[in-house]
Amino acid sequence: MKYSRIAVKLFEREGEDVFYDPPVYHGRTLKVFGMDDFLDKAIGYFVGGAYREKGYSTVVFDTKGTFPKEGFDTVLEIEDTKPNGLDPIKFAIEGYFDPPYTAATIVQTVYGLDRTLTERLYSDILSGKVGSIPEALKAGEKYSEVIAESYTVIDQLLYSGNVPELGKNILVDFGNAHSITLVGNAFLILAAALEKRRNAMMSLNDATVLSYTSAGGAGLPLLTKPILRRVTVVASEYALDSLLNLAGPVLLLYHDPDIQSLVYEASGVPSGPMRKHVHKGEGAFIYRTPPETINVETGAFHG
Repeated sequence: MKYSRIAVKLFEREGEDVFYDPPVYHGRTLKVFGMDDFLDKAIGYFVGGAYREKGYSTVVFDTKGTFPKEGFDTVLEIEDTKPNGLDPIKFAIEGYFDPPYTAATIVQTVYGLDRTLTERLYSDILSGKVGSIPEALKAGEKYSEVIAESYTVIDQLLYSGNVPELGKNILVDFGNAHSITLVGNAFLILAAALEKRRNAMMSLNDATVLSYTSAGGAGLPLLTKPILRRVTVVASEYALDSLLNLAGPVLLLYHDPDIQSLVYEASGVPSGPMRKHVHKGEGAFIYRTPPETINVETGAFHG
């Protein structure tokens, strides 16, 4: 079988190797489930040993703070005790959002603005009346009152500071962020800024943390929708429905038997010999081929 240039080898077996090939029928979002340090090893393989070698830029959202910082030209250490520079209105002014209306919709999602107030805020952004969320808070408009209802010191720190320059290879380290709200909001803002980036490999680990809030949940589809010349690896120790239901194949690494059964069930793998137990160092690649045929390939994971 002929593979594309961004196909990644998963397993080595006698006679034939097994590849994940995003542009073909496997899908551009790969869901990886595993426990212990197997997820970190898998992400490390995809980022450093696979896609960078193919010339792709790499973006890693790391909620555990364990991913090595080598090889990244932008490292964002998101914390709830220091300024982070992630103000969506400033991002829009700097040209990170296309269209700039994205900034207003982020504020709408985070603070619960209705459509009329969102349109008013957008108008004030375009006119130059409002250049940041703190300015929107002090603008004396109805949207200012709604933002103030849930605005906190942690919000202030998230938006304070200069907008970071997002380079080719980006590591977003959430390891020292203790506020799940801060993590979700920061993820949504950065996901929107990177939404249309191509020739890129996005990695979310542990993705469950990023989906816990409404803002984080809104950011997830921005990076997992199919886009030409982009690949997303969503890795998690927890097999949540919100992740299992994402379109794309599954790489099941070592996990406890109950989780393995859950992943097989959610992926539509029929009971019987196709549901092989995955041992340490092994993996099961579950994908569909037309017309809706379930395939399961197993072996020692190449990573």
